[in-house]
Amino acid sequence: MQVLDDIKAVFFDMDGVLFDSMPSHEYTWIHSLKKYGINFPPEEAYMNEGRTGYATIRIAFEKYLHRLPTRDEEEAVYTLKTELMAKRPKAPVLPMMQELIEFLRKNGVQVFVVTGSRQPSLVDKLNAQFKVEASNIISGADVKQGKPHPEPYLIAWQRSGLSKDQCLVVENAPMGVESAKAAGLRCLAVNTGKLPDDVLISAGADSLFENTTALYKAFISH
Repeated sequence: MQVLDDIKAVFFDMDGVLFDSMPSHEYTWIHSLKKYGINFPPEEAYMNEGRTGYATIRIAFEKYLHRLPTRDEEEAVYTLKTELMAKRPKAPVLPMMQELIEFLRKNGVQVFVVTGSRQPSLVDKLNAQFKVEASNIISGADVKQGKPHPEPYLIAWQRSGLSKDQCLVVENAPMGVESAKAAGLRCLAVNTGKLPDDVLISAGADSLFENTTALYKAFISH
């Protein structure tokens, strides 16, 4: 499979694509929402991955408590989730992703990260592990509407200065795939989580890979 034909920029999601961090997000969503009487199923963490944190909180309150959270409740849940994440083990880099990004740079391909996260340590972490500069990171703090809205990937595309057919998205979550496709971009999905493959295909993924090693091999085989 030839992935890199005419591609000049790749937009990577972060959690579940670059870092094996989704198990920690699953844990912290479950336990931060439990305080407010919400039994958040584990698969919901994966279904809502890519949304801004506040959007996920509002959806959880509406779905399980049949009401919207107050602003104080939103802040309390998000603060607790952030505190719980800080106590979790450091998420490892997913296999072959550092090698993939190095390969792309050597081939003159721009690398961006598009994430719904607003973690204060985001820039430092991405720079240390992947040498991604702040200007090439689109976070939850940069958008008014998070995934599945196209805004996050439209911002990345605009910053790239390229045509859409020269850009490619790599995602692992249905919300992220929907965001990429709504932005008019080609999207590869890598299933590193707990969702069935058909969830990502139904979201619109152009190709699906079973893990990040298979994704890497597809890129370097051109």
